[in-house]
Amino acid sequence: MQRIYLYLLCTVLTLTACQDELDIINPNQITNDSFWQDETDAVQGINAAYSTLHRTGFSRWQPMLYDLRSDVGTSYSPWSELANAMNNFIQPNSNFGPMMDVYTDNYVGISRANQVIANVPDIDMDEELKARVLGEAHFFRGMHYYHLASLWGNVPLQLTPSTPNDLPPTSSEEEVWAQVIADLEYAADNLPLQYGADDRGRITRGGALALLAKAYMQNDRYQDAVDALDFFFTGDGAGLYDLTDNYADNFSAQTEWNVESVLEWGYADNPLEFTDQDTQTPNHNYGTSIAQFYAPPGIGFSDGEALRWPVAEFEEESTTAGDRDPRLAATYLYDHTDPAGPEASIVYGTSWAERYGDSDRLFFRKFLNDDYKNEEGFRSPNNYRFIRFADILLMYAESLNAIGQTEEAYAYVDRVRERAGLAPLSEAMPGLDQAAFLEQLKHERLTELTGEGHRFNDLKRWGDLGPELADRDPGFANFQTGKHELLPIPQRDLDINPNLVQNPKW
Repeated sequence: MQRIYLYLLCTVLTLTACQDELDIINPNQITNDSFWQDETDAVQGINAAYSTLHRTGFSRWQPMLYDLRSDVGTSYSPWSELANAMNNFIQPNSNFGPMMDVYTDNYVGISRANQVIANVPDIDMDEELKARVLGEAHFFRGMHYYHLASLWGNVPLQLTPSTPNDLPPTSSEEEVWAQVIADLEYAADNLPLQYGADDRGRITRGGALALLAKAYMQNDRYQDAVDALDFFFTGDGAGLYDLTDNYADNFSAQTEWNVESVLEWGYADNPLEFTDQDTQTPNHNYGTSIAQFYAPPGIGFSDGEALRWPVAEFEEESTTAGDRDPRLAATYLYDHTDPAGPEASIVYGTSWAERYGDSDRLFFRKFLNDDYKNEEGFRSPNNYRFIRFADILLMYAESLNAIGQTEEAYAYVDRVRERAGLAPLSEAMPGLDQAAFLEQLKHERLTELTGEGHRFNDLKRWGDLGPELADRDPGFANFQTGKHELLPIPQRDLDINPNLVQNPKW
């Protein structure tokens, strides 16, 4: 595993020298041993874990990995190595930069969480605050391992603060998932239901239980997922979350932290962007650059874009008023974002027809900023909604169906469909058996959640990842079963640590 050094809030420094006799401790500088003294240090320590969410690998490349390695996204980037690795399952270089950034940034987050978990218990401080801080730290460690388990599977478990001499062995994918679940269970037991305005964006009990349910589902533990999700419907979380009236409000910087948000990563605008004083554009301490890399040509880099086949899924049904599913326009920028066609479909202030003529390309619209400005940049202020209440409803329905409670599952799908203006599933398709209900639920998750980073794990959970998806996404023609479900462990780490083992067939 890479050697991770935590420079906590730019104050924790370790001084080294080439000669033993020059190893002198500077008494004016704070070290790891002297930092953790009071509750202010504890809160600052966990704040450092939150700052990991701004790093490039986490806020840019990781969402792209989930979208483009599924069957709803693609890449025609002129950076051919990026297009091949992200979409075409061709990655001869396991040290490829964007993948390395994702891998490294998740371990940076783990290292920061481990510092809190190791040091905060010994601090004399308010016990309720201590429990919360430790709950947040366990959440972050579990969340980062959730991503590593999903994308790499067999990775080293580092559960104590790192030292330069650490050479942890590879842990199996099953062991990594077990750690994810243990950390999220701890978090759920120690986090509050809500926070005051000054702490908006911190992880809540509902956020921990939502991700815990996802982890259970990925491991075929559907009864456990139901038990975790009961919180939202019959437990302490009942009534805390709901669907927004307007579906598109979940993807605009103008309507952040709304009632549908369960886990949301907060980003902020940089007032110096596009000015002469902006000399650090690639620095992501303010916002996220995902919009810059997803926005269409002339606005952004278009390194990731959408495939067209799901449009037909949205068009299978009309609303009860006879209109098109409104989620289609909120999901994509394309020649018929407006049903009237290319002349009426506006892309950052200009019609599709004027910008792109008769092009049939599609671009993910969620988390862009075209609703209020006509350019993108490297620091989008648009928060990333990682888990929404609509996802919770569909997860609950899937889990109930998996344990044989299909009839009870209908009500939760109905709520999602009715927000979109569609007829309730209980009226449109009553009496589905367990297998048929799951097939319909695959459609419901596609139309509700496309472009939000969940499709890859959905396909993996359902056993639907495979070369047969090439009919939808030509990149899957290169998919090798038993290999491409996981990414390769970086060769850099294998060279450093002889206890690591490469993933199968890489």
